[in-house]
Amino acid sequence: MSVRAYDWIAHHARNAGDDSAAVDLHENRRLSYRELDRRVARLAAWLREAGVARGDRAAILAQNCTDYFELQFACQRLGAIFVPLNWRLTVPELRFIVGDAAPRVLIHDPEFAEAAHALAQSVQGLALLARGGAASDYERALASVEPLAAEACEPVTHDDVSTIMYTSGTTGHPKGAMITHGMTFWNVVNLGMPAEIGYNTVFLAVLPLFHTGGLNCYSNPVFHAGGQVIVQRAFEPGEALRMIADPALGLTHFFGVPAHFQFLLQHPDFDRTDLSQLRVAGVGGAPMPVPLLQAWQARGVPVIQGYGMTETSPSVLCLDRRDAVRKVGSAGKPVLHTETRIVDEQGRDVAPGEMGELWVRGPNVTPGYWNRPEANKASFTDGWLHTGDAARVDEEGYYYIVDRTKDMYISGGENVYPAEVESVLYQIPQLAEAAIIGVPDERWGEVGKAIVAVKPGQALTEEQILDHCRENLARFKLPRYVEFVEALPRTASGKVHKPTLRQSYGGK
Repeated sequence: MSVRAYDWIAHHARNAGDDSAAVDLHENRRLSYRELDRRVARLAAWLREAGVARGDRAAILAQNCTDYFELQFACQRLGAIFVPLNWRLTVPELRFIVGDAAPRVLIHDPEFAEAAHALAQSVQGLALLARGGAASDYERALASVEPLAAEACEPVTHDDVSTIMYTSGTTGHPKGAMITHGMTFWNVVNLGMPAEIGYNTVFLAVLPLFHTGGLNCYSNPVFHAGGQVIVQRAFEPGEALRMIADPALGLTHFFGVPAHFQFLLQHPDFDRTDLSQLRVAGVGGAPMPVPLLQAWQARGVPVIQGYGMTETSPSVLCLDRRDAVRKVGSAGKPVLHTETRIVDEQGRDVAPGEMGELWVRGPNVTPGYWNRPEANKASFTDGWLHTGDAARVDEEGYYYIVDRTKDMYISGGENVYPAEVESVLYQIPQLAEAAIIGVPDERWGEVGKAIVAVKPGQALTEEQILDHCRENLARFKLPRYVEFVEALPRTASGKVHKPTLRQSYGGK
């Protein structure tokens, strides 16, 4: 029999209702656990009246705000599925995702109203609800209903899908990773202990809440423990440093991608900021350069490195703070309730020191992708998820993420899959062929370079290519550089040979 998933917000509302749960800095809203519980109950009641039932989807298109958490936990009370949307995507990109998930309701920021209405025209029966401010439709909706009673909530289990989180796809279309209630719970256990999260944790959330990093590193673990989540709408290094040093706020935890730590380090206030109350700073999303780690360690801040994926909820590897200096550069060891292997191309375990593909298995791993049976078959072997990332393990059992076996690269913590960008490039009539590779960048870690060949007798400029990309792609996917060639190198079977491109054009 499947294990029941319990309501963390309701629990803390009963036992410590006056404790601070969430702070929305942009809207100057502070919610105790009792207030958050009541807002979640009202939203659940409104969603039910709007026709959202068990198994239905409800989406949000908004910059960071505490309404994300209200929708997430309201969906749990209905047995519905939470769908956070990446607001950086263009309407054509969002249209595919919304068409695939088919939500009944879309909650959106005022600045995304035009995009929301465009999506509503292409998805039958999609109801829109604008949020933002005390006079918004969202607030009026909550005030119009009585809170959903506990006995009227749908029971859910660890096996039930709680969230569909879309990741860019290697075939040119995003895939919706199904996140179960159990996955989120086991991530709380796996990540909460090494991050030392408890009821007295005060966490500053700066990563986008449409990402697994924003939701689960460490917002959901903090809610599970009864701590406080402070939400910054958009990351601003100077303001983040001010809050870290503010004794009245008492911030204890921070999590970011390497770019966040780089921006904080480069800010003129960094050297004079008191970092002493920051107990844990977590980093993920991309390998953190060793000099950057050492610069933070020199200020006495233990930076906990880790590795994970949307499909693993996300924690897989974590470097304990006790080894942060001794094993600098490592992603750590497997978290408690997770199994890992490094295998060769035949699926056989490799010896320590040898490179292979990292495979993961455990209760924190997705059961599969929404509406993608073929992707599910290709992604798993006997329950082991193929991460597509190349890794090695040393004699002490510490893992190092060496490279990516897939073509995906990471720009500012965002995964970019070349196939998506290439499919947009091929919309240009004058283009004969194109390929995208990731190249090093001091600020973002990696950016895209487009290697293109123009059809004979046609003319095409770099600006024309970039203008087309700007109209059809999110900003973080835009190629930074364009290289014109006569023809792309190909294998005997006709495939573009990416290793040759990286060797020839891997610089800037």
